[in-house]
Amino acid sequence: MEQLETVDESKPLAYDKNFKGPIKDRSCTDIICCLLFLIFIVGLVVVAYFAFQYGDPRLLVYPVNSNNEICGYGKQLGKPYLLFFDLVACGRMGVGVFVKGCPTPQICISACPTENKVLIPGVDAKADFKYCKDGVDATTSSKTENALLSDEDCARYWFASKPLINRCVPSFLIDVLEKGADMATAAANATASDASGNSYDSSMIGNSLDVYGTFLKAKEYGEKIIEDVWTAWWMILIGLFLAMVFALVWIIIMRWIAGFMVWFTIIAFLGLFGFSTAWTLYQYYELKDTSDSFHIQFSVIQMTMSKPKLFLAFGIISGVILVIALLILLILCSRIRIAISLIKEGSRAVGTMMFTLICPIFPFALQIVVVGFWLTVAVFLASTGRNQSFDFNNNSSEYRYPNGSYNYENIQKATSAFFGKACDNTSLSSSEFCTFLKNQEENFVIYSQIFNLFMMFWLVNFVVALGQMTLAGAFASYYWAFEKPRDIPAFPILSSLWRCFRYHLGSLAFGSLIIAIVQMIRVLLEYVDAKLKGKENPVAKFFIKCLKCCFWCLEKFLKFLNKNAYILIAAHGKNFCTSAKNAFMLIMRNIVRVVVIDKVTDFLLFISKLVVVAFAAATSYFFFDGRIDFLSSFTPSLNFYVVPIVLVTLGSYVIASCFFSVYEMAVDTLFLCFLEDLERNDGSPEKPYYMSKDLRKILGKKNVMAPSEKKEF
Repeated sequence: MEQLETVDESKPLAYDKNFKGPIKDRSCTDIICCLLFLIFIVGLVVVAYFAFQYGDPRLLVYPVNSNNEICGYGKQLGKPYLLFFDLVACGRMGVGVFVKGCPTPQICISACPTENKVLIPGVDAKADFKYCKDGVDATTSSKTENALLSDEDCARYWFASKPLINRCVPSFLIDVLEKGADMATAAANATASDASGNSYDSSMIGNSLDVYGTFLKAKEYGEKIIEDVWTAWWMILIGLFLAMVFALVWIIIMRWIAGFMVWFTIIAFLGLFGFSTAWTLYQYYELKDTSDSFHIQFSVIQMTMSKPKLFLAFGIISGVILVIALLILLILCSRIRIAISLIKEGSRAVGTMMFTLICPIFPFALQIVVVGFWLTVAVFLASTGRNQSFDFNNNSSEYRYPNGSYNYENIQKATSAFFGKACDNTSLSSSEFCTFLKNQEENFVIYSQIFNLFMMFWLVNFVVALGQMTLAGAFASYYWAFEKPRDIPAFPILSSLWRCFRYHLGSLAFGSLIIAIVQMIRVLLEYVDAKLKGKENPVAKFFIKCLKCCFWCLEKFLKFLNKNAYILIAAHGKNFCTSAKNAFMLIMRNIVRVVVIDKVTDFLLFISKLVVVAFAAATSYFFFDGRIDFLSSFTPSLNFYVVPIVLVTLGSYVIASCFFSVYEMAVDTLFLCFLEDLERNDGSPEKPYYMSKDLRKILGKKNVMAPSEKKEF
């Protein structure tokens, strides 16, 4: 065993008489990475505790006034609604208002207006100035009516409104939603003017506020969609169950139809380009003595092309593609047959170990839990950064706000009194203490969000790696069983899962950490790219695009290498780096076979997913559209029949991806084992091949059994 680890990795693997499949006596691998992973998990728990202790997601829903104070909290206690001084100006920003916010003043009020009103200086008294900024009392202000309005200290107009998500929304907008009224008609009786006194006519008001009407319609559609899902939820589940059964049946029959699908596609491809070549060249010979031409116009550019030359060009291109395809087919014919045989063997392996089809359910559920946990923590963290003023009337701690965050002013006073010095006195640590308390929460939130995102990437990739290694161990047990299924060990999936948890958590953490780091770099590049938008710096944009492309390719390569490393870890029990190196060298020694098997498998899986999704979509369409007569009595009455159809279609794609990921892992594992089998063994009684008879037949190899053995695998 020691000699095997020192051989030249560029040479084929040497025979190992002790290797009979996944090694049971193995040791823990990559322990340092395992400890690092556990430390980071503890860090995530600390961040989550901080978020849940001091965050409140409801604060993200409540509106904030122009002073960044939450309506209904702190100084704004008893004023839960937000009023915009110039809602028309906000609407004129279009959908950008939902991204950038409204640029006009916004104040918290106790109740939304119940009337339409436009203030006219000299006509309306200061007592009519109902809605002004905090600290501004129009009746006692020394400013004139004109100054109060032009300085935007008070609202110049307001509409009769109703609260919507604690925002005061004009009542006629609600009528547009509930009664289907036209926006221009609904706004006909509304009048308004800007801070300078320029009047808005009804058409301008209607057009400006139409963006809010779009939002309200979207809200209505959302409610109807939820209602449809609630009505048809059990029918959607039945549709997904049928998609699951169909995917299972399709995987089982792949052993019989895989070859037909591949060869039919190849023949169809050759036939298509053969016909294209013949037809275009025939057209060329028919028209070569004519002056027929095509006239093509693109904007101001006009082109005239000769028909004979065009057909000749297409004929030559088609002929070249046909010749290249034929040469590739002749060269790779045996390798295509090997790929088909391995795909069939993968179907047999899945059929022998049916419980492998259940395996993806658990990693998928864990990934949903991880993403859900990340999103929850992110929302709670975001809410800790909301600015609030201390509520002296609330029964909260003297040094806490209602949501649990610190009141820095009171802390500063308390620490100053305690130390007997002002917080700006640097002779003692009180100044640093106050500054730290004032800045720690804001900085901690930013860093915590970054750490939370990184841990989400790490954990998701860890779950994926765990599923891949578990399946790899089970399928490796299948391949290295000399007589199948007799020699397959009992409970191969559970045994493989136990080995993952008992010995290889560090290797799983190592591989997933590498992917997570690359993904974080890609997120950083996306952030930088977003910041560069609108900037006139083509050189920087070019380099960012190049880096994004390079790291995308790097992530794809690392995922491919990691998966093959997990296969060898599951089989041999070595650490991640050694397994990744061995997998890479094994692949490079068989690069042509790898490319062929990879592309043939990708093609078959694409066709298979397409068939499953098409079956689910067609079945759900005919059912929910009432076209299945004997089931028409079960067809529900829905607002949008497309909703359950889309959900079934998307759900069937997820199910098909989960099922065929098992199939893909089976083929990849069997393929690497097949390559090892070819290099380690020679078919002699001492070193027999473990591959199937079909593969031995394609390769022209056979097992020479000892005279005492009567039965050949």
